[in-house]
Amino acid sequence: MSGNVYLGMRASTRVLLLLAGAGLLAATAAIHLDLYLTGYRTIPTIGWLFLLQVIAAFALAAAAGATAFVRGDGPLPRLVTAAGAGFAVATLGGYLLSLWVGLFGFKEVRTTAGTVAGVIEVAAFAALAMVAAAPAAETGRASEAVPARAGARVGGSGGAGGSGAPVGGTAAPAGGITPARGLAGVRGAVPAVAALSVIALAVLGGSVAAATSVPASAPAATAGAGTELKTATIGGVTVLTNARGLTLYSFAPDTPTRSACYGSCAAYWPPVTGTPVAGPGVTGKTGTITRTGGAVQVTYDGHPLYTYIGDTAPGQASGNNLNLNGGLWRVVPAAGTPGS
Repeated sequence: MSGNVYLGMRASTRVLLLLAGAGLLAATAAIHLDLYLTGYRTIPTIGWLFLLQVIAAFALAAAAGATAFVRGDGPLPRLVTAAGAGFAVATLGGYLLSLWVGLFGFKEVRTTAGTVAGVIEVAAFAALAMVAAAPAAETGRASEAVPARAGARVGGSGGAGGSGAPVGGTAAPAGGITPARGLAGVRGAVPAVAALSVIALAVLGGSVAAATSVPASAPAATAGAGTELKTATIGGVTVLTNARGLTLYSFAPDTPTRSACYGSCAAYWPPVTGTPVAGPGVTGKTGTITRTGGAVQVTYDGHPLYTYIGDTAPGQASGNNLNLNGGLWRVVPAAGTPGS
């Protein structure tokens, strides 16, 4: 078996699965690295967790790739493949939790990058779990049946004790797993891993489908409807809020006549829409712009206004100073100049 002690699995298959798993782990690490560098690093807690995820994924990818060329079945190769498979599932689980209920105060939304990373993580789990689940030999040698030579006799011919009995067929090594049992083990692992992968894909697909592009927590407003602007004091600064008390933000790339936040950006930062109605303490100049698609967005002293998906209750300003979705976000003080 050329040193292959993963019974029922060809050495070439094992190598291909390990290299595929390594490549997939590296791919999901690259996606998370891009997200980290383009803004997630500024999100409290989530930022350094993303960095740890990237480092761990690249390390496991390198270890799995190196393991592909290791002969034998010591504890380290098994540990690497099991760790890689478990890591892929754990990363997927973290993404699903952030979609469902939020994670460390951060609520994820449906994005192409998140969906692609989820699919890659399921594939990485499948590849590495197949190797980790393959049965191993119980002896230090390859557990193959040893064909007897035609006509060979135990004890030799004419030796003491007379002629030995012919050895027919094959003999399984003592203390080992027969090829038939090894093959059965691999065949048993295939449907189990496949079933778990299908379940994971189904959960991912259902979660992504259920995740709306504009979260339910976004302020409900329609063009022409009155949208009250209020104030609240957060960290000693009087800031602008919507009628529900959620903090309002400005986006650095915007201009007084144009919003630069669309697509997934608008899912994280729902635009405040409707006709502005200034409440007590709101002394700045209110106005509106027309977004692509026809929605009317409220502005304040020339700044288009947004809420943040991470703020779930009045008094929160977790989006302040985040460099996310292509630019810097800041709370909007009632005085009218975006704060620090």
